[in-house]
This record gives sequence, structure tokens and C-alpha cells, in this order.
Amino acid sequence: MSDQIKTAIVTGSARGIGAAVAQRLAADGFGIAVVDLDEAACAGTVEKIQSAGGQAIAVGANVSDEDSVNAAVDRIASEFGAPTVLINNAGITRDNLLFKMTTTDWDSVLGVHLRGSFLMSKAASKHMVDAKWGRIVNLSSTSALGNRGQANYSAAKAGMQGFTKTLAIELGRYNVTVNAIAPGFIETEMTAATAERVGVPFEDFKKGAASQIPVQRVGQPEDIAHTASFFVSEGASFVSGQVVYVAGGPRD
Repeated sequence: MSDQIKTAIVTGSARGIGAAVAQRLAADGFGIAVVDLDEAACAGTVEKIQSAGGQAIAVGANVSDEDSVNAAVDRIASEFGAPTVLINNAGITRDNLLFKMTTTDWDSVLGVHLRGSFLMSKAASKHMVDAKWGRIVNLSSTSALGNRGQANYSAAKAGMQGFTKTLAIELGRYNVTVNAIAPGFIETEMTAATAERVGVPFEDFKKGAASQIPVQRVGQPEDIAHTASFFVSEGASFVSGQVVYVAGGPRD
């Protein structure tokens, strides 16, 4: 791999928002480590990047497991180049009302989102500090403002915002910026699964969501990818510790 190409890690990038971000950053000239729990599931994203002329490798990792994270980041650094961009996108949902939510539901969601972002950031930021240049982008959500049936997910996504602001303070002196994107309704497999869970056809589910959004449409993964592209650019070097709601309208 050329020394001129920066390596970016995108977690949870086998599909959905992560895949779109990975493809966009590859188009921007980054070499992409496509990271997901199942390495084989990353093949589609890697193939799309490579067929478009980009560089990518598939890496399997459990972001909530410290040994798995450290092994993955070490492998990426040795095989593909020291990572100086990290997109913490990996996430799961285990929705339920509080009185039905199990301890496992709570721990699983907090583990992937918060513990996973902590472990990935800790491992990858060492390379950024050495390079005296880096970008971390964390995925939050409009659910951080509260959402029925998502006490675990909302807590995790609100935590991502505090995590983002703290890392921005700690890493800024090393020319590393840290920002967060808080998507609204994005058309993905995850939102399709939510529609199925509540028993509403996905097209109706999307229409209902769009009617509540000022721009009158639901978001696409590419909407998040464009925002991530800005955050990791040289032009965003004076933007750090920010949370941008990409939701088709204002959020408090």
C-alpha cells in the first residue's frame, strides 16, 4: 500500500451505514479496513470498493472484546498501514420497554456501542498520536434524545456524545479531531427490522417517518457517508467535539 494513502477503519461496515461510509471514504482516497463481527460478511463491501478502484481489506472483530480489538488493529497496521481514521459505527439494537428489557439486552447494546467505541478508539488512537494526525467519528443517534422502547440504545447513543467531547479535549493536542454524527431515520436493514417487529409494512413505516421530517423524506446511508467524509477531511481540521444531527430537520 502506498505511503500516501491513509488507512481508515470503519466498524460495522458489512452493510448499511457502515458500508456506505466505507465506500465513500474509499472514493475519497482512503484505504479501508472493513471491520465487522463476521469477516466473511465484509466481502461485499470490499468487492464494491475494489471494483471502483479503491483499496480495502476485510477484518473480523468483536468490538466489545479487548483482545479481538487489539488483534484486529495490530493486523490492520501491519498488513495495510497504520490507521489514522476511525469510524465507530458498529451497533446493535435490543429494543424493549424497561420492564421487559433483560440485563443481557442492556449489557449487549452498551457493550457494542460504548465499550466497543472505547476499545477501538484506545487501540487506534495510538497510531494517530504517533502520526500527529487523526480523525475519529462516532455514530450517535437522534435516539440519544430519548425514544420509547430504547432505554439501552438511547443511553448508549447519549453516552457516545459525552465520549466524543471528552476525546476531542484529550486528543486535540495531537492534531486528532473527534466528532459525532447523530442520524435520524435512515433506510437500512435495521429500520426494516424495526418495522417488521412492530408489524408495519416497511414502505408504510417509511412514509409515516417521512411525514414527520421537515424535508419530507427518510435518510439514506449516503447522507451519513457525506457527513463522515467532511469530518475526516483536511477542511474539517478546526472542527472537533461536535455532534451533528443528520435528520432532515432541527433537533434539540
